[in-house]
Amino acid sequence: MAPVPTIALNNGVEIPQLGFGVYQIPPEETAAAVRTALEVGYRHIDTAEMYGNEKEVGQAVRESGIDRSEVFLTSKLDNGFHRRDDALRAFDQTLADLGVDQLDLFLVHWPLPTIDVDYVETWKAMEEIYASGRCRAIGVSNFQAHHLRRLFGETQVRPAVNQIEAHPYLANDELRAFDADHEIVTEAWSPIAQGKVLDDPAITAIAEGLGRTPAQVVLRWHVQRGDVVFPKSVTRSRVEENFALFDFELDQGQMATITGLDRGERTGPDPDTFDYVPR
Repeated sequence: MAPVPTIALNNGVEIPQLGFGVYQIPPEETAAAVRTALEVGYRHIDTAEMYGNEKEVGQAVRESGIDRSEVFLTSKLDNGFHRRDDALRAFDQTLADLGVDQLDLFLVHWPLPTIDVDYVETWKAMEEIYASGRCRAIGVSNFQAHHLRRLFGETQVRPAVNQIEAHPYLANDELRAFDADHEIVTEAWSPIAQGKVLDDPAITAIAEGLGRTPAQVVLRWHVQRGDVVFPKSVTRSRVEENFALFDFELDQGQMATITGLDRGERTGPDPDTFDYVPR
């Protein structure tokens, strides 16, 4: 099977373009799911404090027998810990829960612009974490261009990554272009729109023509756009299917057809108004 390509972040750190996501995988199922993904060949695992399964991700990596340096680990700051001191403590807890001394990538999960903590304060805490050497790269998730412009103007370290909702029904090309113009790698969450795009006639027709599944076609579209993507599944056959993306290509017409499905349709919250803080 063809190897997973990597993308260089703006500080030179290499991130595998295909990862394995653990969003909504219950903690009791996470270790087995991650072990399966590592057996299949994934070397990039994406978790978050709010997912509640960091411990199990770390357990799976340790039990896999794969050298820690070969597995790229991402986690994200809990929405309840945006104040500086809380963010620093939360990062310490992430390291402890994962059982590692250094994280590869740590993200601010949401900008939360309507709460009583300014995300600029949160980002300055992230800069302290990065300066400590305990995280190889820092970034954001669900930040719009205007959120990022504030960071550029008021802080020192440019985010390495912006993880945003993106799929054929929400191509998000304007924000992706903004990221690219500012040397920020875009990661796509909800890459198949929670399955909504898999029955789309345009996608199923392309899949039939290529002898591939609709999910493979959509994930390949993400890869050829240059985004990092991390599908999730607890079914081994689906985990294997999602990994088999690098032995075929979509032509320009097929790429344009899928991009043309854009409806501006979100499956998740609007980052400008989302204010959920766990209690």
